[in-house]
Amino acid sequence: MTTSMDAAQLGKFSPFDTLESASLDDLLDSIEILHAAQGQALFDKGDSEKRSFYLLSGTLSLRNGDQVLGTIIGGTDEASNPIAPTLPRQLSAVAVDDVEYFVIDSELVDVTLTLDHTGVYEVGDFSSELNGGEVDWMTALLRSKTFQLIPPQNIQMIFMRLNRVDYRAGHVVIRQGSKGDHFYIIRSGRCRVTRETPANLEDIDLAELGVGDTFGEEALISDEARNATVTMQTDGTLMRLARDEFRSLLNEPMIVSLDPEDAHEAVSLGGKWLDVRVPSEFKAFSKEDAMNLPLYLLRHKLDALDRKTPYVVYCDTGRRSSAAAFLLNQRGFETAVLKGGLNHSAL
Repeated sequence: MTTSMDAAQLGKFSPFDTLESASLDDLLDSIEILHAAQGQALFDKGDSEKRSFYLLSGTLSLRNGDQVLGTIIGGTDEASNPIAPTLPRQLSAVAVDDVEYFVIDSELVDVTLTLDHTGVYEVGDFSSELNGGEVDWMTALLRSKTFQLIPPQNIQMIFMRLNRVDYRAGHVVIRQGSKGDHFYIIRSGRCRVTRETPANLEDIDLAELGVGDTFGEEALISDEARNATVTMQTDGTLMRLARDEFRSLLNEPMIVSLDPEDAHEAVSLGGKWLDVRVPSEFKAFSKEDAMNLPLYLLRHKLDALDRKTPYVVYCDTGRRSSAAAFLLNQRGFETAVLKGGLNHSAL
């Protein structure tokens, strides 16, 4: 019975087999290994939770109601791919016998793939100046819903422009009523968030923040005064991004996104599908007549593309394809992105 995985084991599954070892290590703590008895469902048709399921051992049946449409056996090539990844799920997955499987947040996987394959971020770039678990601030940041909404092509510039500031316990980082000037990420240490109200001039505790938590964005977005005070509870280090850079880097860039119907029309009018997922994902399922050029090879294989052809770029979610479109647009190609990716559109 498996209770944990290592990077070598994870690297046998798609698309993890294309990740650098540091990225694999970064994902290991997010994996949940589970078991299902005969007849138990891993997920039901219609499920829309953003999780990826992988079969480790045993046999699964894929069902539409009582109708069995296929089976997956652990250890086979088919089992190396995520199970029925399209959301909402088109089929139910039911254990034929005792099965072992693992589950991971698909958004986290997609963010990690995008960063790794564009070459804009590797844990190794930072680990030389960090001690042990301090690298967790980056992992926590990548898992945050707010950070996952940032255009992936902007993430490189965010990490490049973050400034490190060390603080002692008791230091007031931002004060209620002041003008917002920075966005902050906690790299180490803890912060206390308090607010003063007209009815109560004593500070009211609102929250405690730890490694990977962020603060300060509300005042930058609204251009209003700070609505709370943040004080260091312990000695610690914060990474901060200046207001103007925050606004420019967190804004959606000029990338054209097409709904599935418009994307198919664009292809019918002379465009071409460009699949930027890894080859194993492409082999498992893809758009008809699509060209596969993985994101991690894009910079090196531009000669394979025709500059006179408009491309509709896609991946599973739209994140990797947005990064690819940004790179191609910079180099003079005409591109659009399939909105939501394959997981949210009909094949």
